[in-house]
This record gives sequence, C-alpha cells and structure tokens, in this order.
Amino acid sequence: MEAHAAGYAENLYLDSESRTYVEETGGANVLFVAKDGTLVVPKSHTDSILPSITRRSLVQVAQDLEIAVDERPVTWDEVASGAFVECGLCGTAAVISPVGEIHDDDTAVVFPDGHESSGPVMKRLRETLTGIQGGQIEDTHGWVCKIC
Repeated sequence: MEAHAAGYAENLYLDSESRTYVEETGGANVLFVAKDGTLVVPKSHTDSILPSITRRSLVQVAQDLEIAVDERPVTWDEVASGAFVECGLCGTAAVISPVGEIHDDDTAVVFPDGHESSGPVMKRLRETLTGIQGGQIEDTHGWVCKIC
C-alpha cells in the first residue's frame, strides 16, 4: 500500500527469511536478462515463489529459441549492481510487462529498454508465446486446445 501511495505501479518482494533474495511482485513473477542475453529466472530458496504457468511457458519458449536460461536465487544486491539489462513481470494477462526502473529508497536500478517497451529478449519471448497462443506459430508442446 505504501508503494502504491508513493506512486509506484508495483512492489518487489524479497524473501521473508533474510530479505536478500528477489522473490516476486504483488501481482506477477519477475524475469531478468543478463548482459550476455541469458534469461535469469529467480528461484526461491524457501520455495515461496508462485509456480506460474506463464513463467514456466516463457522458460520453455526461451529454451526452444535457444536462449540460455538460468533458474537460480537472485540477490537484490545483484540487481542493484546493474547485472541485468532487462527486467519484466510475467503473468497470465500481460504475458510480459516491461520494467523501466526499480527503486529502493534513494537507489534506482534502471533498465533503459523498459521505459517505452520491452527489451529485445523480453520482446522476442512475448511475441513467440503470444504467437503460439494465437495460432500464428506452431504449438509443439500441446498447450493450445481448440474449443468448439
């Protein structure tokens, strides 16, 4: 509530045990892209991150596109250090929404591509998954079912 009252669109939760590891936001899972193009998917060491179908689908799509995927615990310090070039929030309704900045008191972590649109990796993942959902790209996983 404090984040929304301060004008922020979303809040980022860290693990409740140590407040060190990135977990998720109030309404979505978090994805990062490292400088080498690897999709970095935060993994909870306390098993508290929602196992979103959209997140799992995007990981599979990344693997299909031969994008390296690293599912592992991600520390806030790593995010704050500028280790990532893209950040997105994923969930059913939006698939992936770009993140332009994350603020922690007086510190702002900026993802330049996230201000106007998604960066190239997040954009490619979104376009591919929505293409599968819309029937423009072949569904090789049996995800899409025709309902009469």
